[in-house]
Amino acid sequence: MEHELIIPNEGFPFKLFQFEGKDGNYVRGKHWHRSIEIFAVFEGRLTFYVNEEKRFLQRGEFILLNSNEVHSILSPEPNKTIVLQIPLKLFENYYIGGNQFLLFTHQKREQDAEIMKLLKEMYDGVCQKEIGYEWNVQSGFFKLLYLLINFYRRQEIPKDLVRNHKKLDKLSMITSYIRDNYTKELSLEMLAEVFGYSPSYLSRMFQKYAKTNYKTYLQSVRLEYA
Repeated sequence: MEHELIIPNEGFPFKLFQFEGKDGNYVRGKHWHRSIEIFAVFEGRLTFYVNEEKRFLQRGEFILLNSNEVHSILSPEPNKTIVLQIPLKLFENYYIGGNQFLLFTHQKREQDAEIMKLLKEMYDGVCQKEIGYEWNVQSGFFKLLYLLINFYRRQEIPKDLVRNHKKLDKLSMITSYIRDNYTKELSLEMLAEVFGYSPSYLSRMFQKYAKTNYKTYLQSVRLEYA
């Protein structure tokens, strides 16, 4: 389980790329990030676990993942999947109520085909780099944002989701600290002292919001960098 840092493509306010599990036989463990993320499958299929719920994606379908929404990915076979990651701050004028947060639906919409078309055109433009492609790609991106805000944004956000979002924001600071200091002695008690929590509270925080325990998370980070 980890918080993933998103770095946009040079010259653009988003990150657009082909999914790293394109060759199949690939598993991406539980993670989350503040950015909004879209996975669009053009060939093959993927399986997602979003907040413990299993979701299947086939050719011509996409999934829209919210900020700080814990998810994992199973890629059993070769596929062509385009991923778009959008910084949450781009939506700050459209937050719901007094929350520094917004939520997009996972449900299908009439605009799904248009979203797929825009993602393909944007990706092709970035790859082909024809003269003036930056403007065309940006145009497609802004059209996509318009569709997301007007047809996919939920008008009401359950209080428990707002609470989870805030807790994962705090947890992101902690997991970043762990990844920067994983070679050092990092007991739960030491980490709790650094961030001003009691060990029992920090332990419950990992279990409830990151869906894992502290020891397992620390071991996974150390194995990743071994």
